Amino acid sequence: MLYNQKRDPVTESGAGKPENKTTQDKLGAAELARPFDGCDEDDGSRLKPEKDALVVDAVWGTIEEGGPNYRNLGWIRASVLELKTQIGLGPSVLDTLGFVPGILVILAIGLIITWSDLVVGTFKLAHPEVYTIADVGFIIFGPVGREVIGFAYWLEVVAIAGASFLSISVAFNTITEHATCTVVWAVIGAVIVAALASIQTLARISWLGWVGLVSIMSAVITLMISVGVSDRPSLAPAGDDWVIVSKAFGNPSFVEAINAVSIVVFAYAGTPNFFNIVGEMKNPADYPRSVLVGQGGITVVYLVVGSVVYHYVGQYIASPALGSAGILVKKVCYGLALPGLVVGGVLYAHTAAKYVFVRILRNSRHLSKNTPIHYAVWYGTVAATCAVGFIIAEAIPFFNDLLSLIGALLGCLICIQTEAYMWMWDNWRSPTRGSRQWNLLMIMNIAFFVIGWFLMVAGTYGSVVVINQHLHDGSLSGSFSCADNSG
Repeated sequence: MLYNQKRDPVTESGAGKPENKTTQDKLGAAELARPFDGCDEDDGSRLKPEKDALVVDAVWGTIEEGGPNYRNLGWIRASVLELKTQIGLGPSVLDTLGFVPGILVILAIGLIITWSDLVVGTFKLAHPEVYTIADVGFIIFGPVGREVIGFAYWLEVVAIAGASFLSISVAFNTITEHATCTVVWAVIGAVIVAALASIQTLARISWLGWVGLVSIMSAVITLMISVGVSDRPSLAPAGDDWVIVSKAFGNPSFVEAINAVSIVVFAYAGTPNFFNIVGEMKNPADYPRSVLVGQGGITVVYLVVGSVVYHYVGQYIASPALGSAGILVKKVCYGLALPGLVVGGVLYAHTAAKYVFVRILRNSRHLSKNTPIHYAVWYGTVAATCAVGFIIAEAIPFFNDLLSLIGALLGCLICIQTEAYMWMWDNWRSPTRGSRQWNLLMIMNIAFFVIGWFLMVAGTYGSVVVINQHLHDGSLSGSFSCADNSG
């Protein structure tokens, strides 16, 4: 539905603060339309729907009929996209840390990053001109902050998109028994991802989220049933001289423990993409509901799948875990998971390309209108994003270790510290300052901020140690290798 655009951009979008007008001018002059839908109390400040009226958005400008509608995402579809932007977590974390510490770490990291996700929504409502975490950097730290945080965000999401091409190649190699060069499978994956990522809006792309969710859940349910009924794990030694050991408490070294924790952080590292999701929702006020459903769902999946598989497989867990129940089941699981692997790559390639796209066309009429320049920039950024992700993934022989380093170095920075500081910055002069609730929330965010820095520094150290070990023991694969990577 379309709405009247007659509003006061200073008082509406800047909450009455003149200084916000400068930020609006630099990030996007139009203000956020908050239409009245009859479901909440009308205080006179909400827009009433009018026939043939227009939506004016602080990022996209005037959204007209006939053009791409970048404000058409409902909260249920948003939840599905949030679920699919999570990276995935294998049971190996429980094997390293043990059942009890592993579950506690998953719950603790899930709680911290769910709070970060909620802060994304409150910050967006307070600053409607924000579309990505780079805009947050600009508001808080100025132009330098925008470029530093923006580059960190872009590098992480492009690297994850590149990793999805490798995951797709693993699936194809598993299913076809390495029928052709691995690089060919990676190219095919990149082309499929680029084609689907070029869909213009998250609302239109959200149906893929359902496909991906059903795909991945089918694969992991099949895996859980298979390991439960199997006589032996696929990695168990021949003969009868073996026993499954599921440890309640592990005994890892510091490097092993912190790398396991970093894996959990990385598994929840979809937070930066939540800016894009709330930025394209019909009603951003519904965003917290989508976060609680999405994060609650993914945490349950991590706990149930990890616990069940680790209980039945123990120390014989394969990497990736889909290979833990034998060759045939591995093929079936990868066949079921393949659409989900593609969709994961699509969402990250889409959001990475959209970041560059908005940076190029912001404050231009081409941003939300189907002009030749709009199409050229959009399809060009999608193609370039996938090409860069493919080159990074294939050209760097220690890419998997590099991805762990990027996750440790940047994942915490843009998923924990930035959001904790966002809340402190936005609420420092709150009218409720000094109240019990304000004090408790401030203490909690300071604690999360400190925890984030510890995990970032320690995780980076752990990743560097592992990279150094792999460089010296010769366990790295070559660049653009045709070798079978299915394990």
